[in-house]
Amino acid sequence: MSAFVTDGPDLPLTGERTVPDLAEENYWFRRHEVVYERLADRCAGRDVLEAGCGEGYGADLIADVARRVIGLDYDESAVAHVRARYPRVQMHHGNLAELPLDGGAVDVVVNFQVIEHLWDQGQFVAECLRVLRPGGVLLMSTPNRITFSPGRDTPINPFHTRELNAAELTELLSDAGFSVESMLGVFHGPRLVELDERHGGSIIDAQIARALADAPWPADLLDDVASVTTADFDLTADKDIDDSLDLVAIAVRP
Repeated sequence: MSAFVTDGPDLPLTGERTVPDLAEENYWFRRHEVVYERLADRCAGRDVLEAGCGEGYGADLIADVARRVIGLDYDESAVAHVRARYPRVQMHHGNLAELPLDGGAVDVVVNFQVIEHLWDQGQFVAECLRVLRPGGVLLMSTPNRITFSPGRDTPINPFHTRELNAAELTELLSDAGFSVESMLGVFHGPRLVELDERHGGSIIDAQIARALADAPWPADLLDDVASVTTADFDLTADKDIDDSLDLVAIAVRP
């Protein structure tokens, strides 16, 4: 998630979510949005639950193709925001440890950039299995521990409870009874690799340095961050998964 704590257009950032329409937040927003875009076809014509939908932009994107989208979040301000801004999403307030749905209620559960915040990850994944119909799909993304908190057992981000690498995420899903169909990674594409080089080796580190310094952004950095699009990221299984920025799992309920 983003290192920035600032006010969004309607919903304050907490460090646990990103929001659209902020230039300084755009890199992180696009890095999350690309997963929704590339996996939206798995939701086409289906009943979908987004568990931990945050600001709601992703649930609304899924609503373009899904038969029905249910949103769930523990934050009451996020629930009110989604209801007001994204009326296509059937928004509910609730705890991810006890999903307020009957067993076999949905075809797809979407859970992007959330599991790293949860204390009982196994309980949540078991709940995802319960609410899915047979053959249903869990789509999950999370920061790759190896690249997000390199060399650490505890997360750098104070809002994260436990980060995972690809093997650990696979084990978590398999132990709950899922069959892991794919483990993909989010990577910088060629243009972002160029921007990394332009900003001292890492455009991510350049952004974090500005945020920690609480200093004005250099115009060139702000312009480059604001220019990032989802096309600047690769989502693929064709590169070393341990080098990925984020992990993206596609898991099926037998």
